[in-house]
Amino acid sequence: LGRMKPVIVVHGGAGRIFKEREEGCRAGTVRAALQGYMVLKKGGSAVDAVEEAVRSMEDDPHFNAGCGSVLNEKGEVEMDAIIMDGKNLDSGAVSAVKSIANPIKLARLVMEKTKHMLLTDQGAHLFARAMGTPEIPGEKLITERSRERWKKNLEPDSNPEEFQKDLGTVGAVAIDREGNVACATSTGGLSNKLIGRVGDTACIGSGGYADNHSGATSTTGHGESIMKVVLARLILYHMEQGMSPEVAADTALDYMKTRVGGLGGVIVVNKAGEWAARFSTKQMSWATAKDDELRYGIHAGEEHVQSLGEALVSASAGL
Repeated sequence: LGRMKPVIVVHGGAGRIFKEREEGCRAGTVRAALQGYMVLKKGGSAVDAVEEAVRSMEDDPHFNAGCGSVLNEKGEVEMDAIIMDGKNLDSGAVSAVKSIANPIKLARLVMEKTKHMLLTDQGAHLFARAMGTPEIPGEKLITERSRERWKKNLEPDSNPEEFQKDLGTVGAVAIDREGNVACATSTGGLSNKLIGRVGDTACIGSGGYADNHSGATSTTGHGESIMKVVLARLILYHMEQGMSPEVAADTALDYMKTRVGGLGGVIVVNKAGEWAARFSTKQMSWATAKDDELRYGIHAGEEHVQSLGEALVSASAGL
């Protein structure tokens, strides 16, 4: 049997990426893709690779996940994350977790150490404690930028919707040498959201889906819209009907836009190792590594290509 060539694709969120944050978002998604790809190159699993890529972005304050998450109406961080293994459709997710640095790691523990798929709030915290997951003070996850935005959104004439455009959910999809696929997605949710609001990220089939029979996808964008059309599963459905990753992604995003007026972005890999990064928002930071080549971009139609060697040199400052 010919072994698969490993592929990883990551996104750092769809929306409007403000000029002064572009470089940081680009560097962060590239770093995550490289770290995930190195896992795959060493023979690691797709699940290991997507977890590693997402952990890298959770630790990067440029993204709305882990450190740098946006704040809810009460000024607190509440995070959601999901991971899924395409081999047997195992999945683990957490929602509304507050003082955990890496919700994606907790989601993986839910997948591997429980019979359940989704733990929320207090239950997720009790489980984290039982697993010895390090807790950190909630303030440690809050950046100056998140607090500023939260304050702005509290002003009587503010329009939180305006700020929602700069979302920054993070995600990754991969296929490993064995041909197994996986996805992972993590987010701080919507700025100034109601306490206890859970978006698409923690919901299987919306925030992500992985099935060896077709492929894997991770989504970003307006969570409520994504949930209405079950976006991740919809893309895989289109691929099962014979569409390429790119056409499947565009078809599903177009349907979400026309049917419910929702914008977003997706990354996809199919079981043959073909990939796509597509979005209906103004921007989405994305990066992919395949055949020892790195590609990345933020704007529609933008695609930079680097050899793995070049990419590692230019990223090593941050790696």
